[in-house]
Amino acid sequence: MTEIASKNWYVIRAVSGQEAKIKDYIMTEIARLGYSEQVEDILVPTEKVVQIRKGKKINKERVYFPGYIMIKANLIGEIPHIIKSVTNVIGFLGETKGGEPVPLRASEVNRMLGKVDELTLTTDHIAIPFNSGENVKVIDGPFNGFNGTIEKVNEEKRKLEVMVKIFGRKTPLELSYMQVEKL
Repeated sequence: MTEIASKNWYVIRAVSGQEAKIKDYIMTEIARLGYSEQVEDILVPTEKVVQIRKGKKINKERVYFPGYIMIKANLIGEIPHIIKSVTNVIGFLGETKGGEPVPLRASEVNRMLGKVDELTLTTDHIAIPFNSGENVKVIDGPFNGFNGTIEKVNEEKRKLEVMVKIFGRKTPLELSYMQVEKL
């Protein structure tokens, strides 16, 4: 089959915040109309981000290119029209009025896909924002409100040993990064 070789990556411009919904809708619409073999892949590039809300660590996925969806397809016949007619789709990136959608160059695709792969690898190694000798305030747990000095940073356990003065005595506490903030 020679049609497989002619599949290219294109970028669909879409309403920001709706990328995942639009991707799912395009996939079901293409399958319903029997064009599944012409569309190889639809991607919404995302990155994992860690947010701290009320002292809790929350993992979220954030869209890396808001408003853009990547699609690898053979855009023949009705396929571009089907995609453009989906609600919240603005059109294809780089197309001229009434012209054909412009495929991405191989270097652009590799850079974008490489960035996505790179993001999935680097999520687990969040840099430790604290150093020994820094003064911190405990913001969570039974010692909330106490100030102390970081004695040790344990990267393996992802914990800090903080010296806190309790009733005039220095006491070591083992705390997570989420339980303290810099003074």
